Amino acid sequence: MLRIEDIDQTRCRPEFEAALLQDLSWLGLDWDGAVRRQSDHFADYQAALDRLQVLGVIYPCFCSRKDIAAAASAPHGPDGPLYPGTCRALAPALAAEKQAAGLPFVLRINIAKAQALTGDLSFVDERAGSQIARPEMLGDVVLARRDTPCSYHLCVTVDDALQGVTLITRAEDLLPSTHIHRLLQALLQLPVPAYAHHRLLADETGQRLAKRTGAPSLRSLRAAGRSAAQVRAMAGHPDAIHHS
Repeated sequence: MLRIEDIDQTRCRPEFEAALLQDLSWLGLDWDGAVRRQSDHFADYQAALDRLQVLGVIYPCFCSRKDIAAAASAPHGPDGPLYPGTCRALAPALAAEKQAAGLPFVLRINIAKAQALTGDLSFVDERAGSQIARPEMLGDVVLARRDTPCSYHLCVTVDDALQGVTLITRAEDLLPSTHIHRLLQALLQLPVPAYAHHRLLADETGQRLAKRTGAPSLRSLRAAGRSAAQVRAMAGHPDAIHHS
């Protein structure tokens, strides 16, 4: 299956999707069924948010990224400073007043309150075995913003369930996110898939391949004369290594 994760409408453009489809075709990859574009399914994610609202595990937060970074009490997680909980205990009337005044806000999940509802949780990773879910390592993550009505965490959790995904294979840098997704699955009463977190693709110096560090794109490799088989071999695909 192919899913286009395009909830950020300020950065996602039709030409980027067209280039992605072209790259997949060149690599020899195809998919079954229709492409699911997340931007076509905001109603599904809103329904999940409504369910979490009924459970009382989400709250509006009016802190900016600068506020969080400057908070002396902010603990640190795998990706940097965690939200210190400034708005977690904000009185509902005051929160409503701030929202009515048009102040920018996000919706965060109250991890401690959610864990109190779900109890202990676990999931299975094909490389690391059974894992105890520890969503607190990422703190009260954002599930929706005013300009983007849902987050990666919420969207992929809902989509995986709706699409019947039973094995989620992704890079090991997303392993911390899986702990959040396991909590959301329990809260939303969704099936629990198996996971396989693979090693990151890296260059010859060991640095992970990333656009922000100038890693070559598939298009640039193709323009440089690399074949699809060579690129698959670079990624460590066993069939490609055997045939190239």
